Amino acid sequence: MTHSAFIKDLDNRRALARKHMMNGAVTEDFTQDKDKIIDLLNEALATELICVLRYKAHYYTAHGRGAKVASAEFWEHAQEEQEHADQLAERIAQLGGVPEMNPDELSKRAHSDYHSGGDTLEMLQEDLVAERIAISSYREMINYVGEKDPTTRRILEELLAKEEEHADDLVDLIEHIDGER
Repeated sequence: MTHSAFIKDLDNRRALARKHMMNGAVTEDFTQDKDKIIDLLNEALATELICVLRYKAHYYTAHGRGAKVASAEFWEHAQEEQEHADQLAERIAQLGGVPEMNPDELSKRAHSDYHSGGDTLEMLQEDLVAERIAISSYREMINYVGEKDPTTRRILEELLAKEEEHADDLVDLIEHIDGER
């Protein structure tokens, strides 16, 4: 059987795959600092979980001008942020790490702050600040990961795109509510 010149030493690759099969997705050619990647992903996880809690608090407590429209957006964003957290936790576990979900640690690791209270406009503004922080953080993480871990990079790029969409949604809502004054 002939093998592509692209795949070098296929017999050795097969032997290593069998020898280390219980390492799951992390193969010997994983050249990125796995512990650093897991740490970054746990920071992103904490940020997403704080966002879930903030959006849910805003959903339940929104009042005043624009509350009905904003509440629907808060709920949708909470659900999407939870999906992000689940993706991150799954990747952390796939890399052999432990997703850090200890409530005492979340605020310490998260890039954005938890915020509750205020009127609907203030809630939207605080959520927009948090989304902008997430966007900036994900861009930095993507640059760090580079081409050495394409799976983590793809996940972060997908999350970045969604956070950018969230920011645009929030700007639209803020402009709408401000226009009602």
